[in-house]
Amino acid sequence: MNEVDTILRKQIDGGLSPSVHYIIFNENKVIHKFLGGFAHLKNQKKTSENTAYHLFSITKTFTALAILQLAEQEKLHIDQFVKEHLPEFPYGSEITIRQLMSHSAGIPNPIPLSWIHLPEEHQSFDSTTFFNHIYAKNSRVKARPNEKFGYSNLGYVLLGQLIEKVSGLPYEEYINIHILKPSGIMETEMGFTIPHSEQCAKGYHKRFGFSNLILGFLMDKSKFMAKPEGKWVPFKENYVNGTAYGGLIGTPYSLVKYAQALLKPNSQLISDDYKQMLFTENFTNQNKATGMCLSWFTGELNGHRYVTHAGGGGGYYCEIRLYPEKGIGSVILFNRSGMRDERFLDKLDEHFLKNRNRAS
Repeated sequence: MNEVDTILRKQIDGGLSPSVHYIIFNENKVIHKFLGGFAHLKNQKKTSENTAYHLFSITKTFTALAILQLAEQEKLHIDQFVKEHLPEFPYGSEITIRQLMSHSAGIPNPIPLSWIHLPEEHQSFDSTTFFNHIYAKNSRVKARPNEKFGYSNLGYVLLGQLIEKVSGLPYEEYINIHILKPSGIMETEMGFTIPHSEQCAKGYHKRFGFSNLILGFLMDKSKFMAKPEGKWVPFKENYVNGTAYGGLIGTPYSLVKYAQALLKPNSQLISDDYKQMLFTENFTNQNKATGMCLSWFTGELNGHRYVTHAGGGGGYYCEIRLYPEKGIGSVILFNRSGMRDERFLDKLDEHFLKNRNRAS
């Protein structure tokens, strides 16, 4: 795996990220790992196996899994109309739960970079009031149900509300009880609360570049960003406003534990039949492939099918990937901004898959 380590070392030495953590694994053990760089640049604090990163949209895979758990318990059916459970659902009566999960409901997706608040605002922050205002400003659907793929954070806010309504538990409590604990993840490893600043990697954005200029139009930089540190501008600690679409914060190894629990046959998290449903690609009404399962994107690398999800935003970027037929997975985490699905793992996993094919 020398090629992999060289690629990752260049990310740090070339000033592309303050830190990076990569792990490839099977359902029982770690096959290869790399960690390097700094969790905090100013005091030169190195990243470690206990460093936590914001996972952003990887949280959506937990939300979708929770929905399927409730379906397996016969508390809902994913082909039900959302309004059957949420009468206040703001986007009409024809959208199903499955369509929210597969981003095919036609719900708008306004840019969410400004949907954050500071820790001192967290206790008083009212998510319902905030998103009712967002729904009102973005009230028109962009397409008919299952007409086409259209990624939407708002759809997952609504799925979080659905989990609370059906389970009778706060969203965060449900995820902790039914996904984190069964995966063997401790509260100190992953959750919805920002860890002590010494444990959590500081999130950074490139100081010099067009994207830093654009940030000023998308969010209040004076409120959410600190003084520059060399080539980087750090974000102040913050929470996302929509927990169910992007609120998890965790260490790389906690993400591995979650992925390993999903890889295992007869998983504690979900039965094999429902897991197959989770990883089955959605097709539109016109039978066009969407590249999206139930929260997981799909792809292929060197002939091997995978499911994946990225998590990106201000200060952090990460990816999780599973190769279900191979029984392996990988994760990568950076403490630098990422605004799109980079499929960075393609550059790394291909070396392992190539060597694995030669060995077989």
